[in-house]
Amino acid sequence: MTAINTILNIIKVQSFITKKFDGLSLHGLSLTDFMILHILSQASGNRLRRIDLAESTGLTASGITRIISPMEKMGLVVKEHNDRDARVSYVKLTAAGDRIFKEATVTAEHIANKLLDGMAVTDLLVFAAQLKSLGGDL
Repeated sequence: MTAINTILNIIKVQSFITKKFDGLSLHGLSLTDFMILHILSQASGNRLRRIDLAESTGLTASGITRIISPMEKMGLVVKEHNDRDARVSYVKLTAAGDRIFKEATVTAEHIANKLLDGMAVTDLLVFAAQLKSLGGDL
């Protein structure tokens, strides 16, 4: 298989996975929302600079801003400003966001297990390592 076919298949699988997750209820979260909450839940103090969050998700800083605005209105995250540098802003997971994330994680794990059912654990470990080498290092 050529390199371009591999890349195109990765994109196709990503689209399929996104549709599967977004088609089922993740407590009102999209897969991208869930990923943002997951990343914030792992961060020190449950907060990250907006630019670091963008880098962690593979999105742009403006894309993160667009996505977190509705999440902020839902009370899942809050924006915090840096007192020392007005250009720097943080995104912080709220207690409500953490609760919703934990509830949605149960559903997400069920969906993920169904999608990967039939794959041997050793194959999953190799696949995870290959994804990490491509930048998939959540």
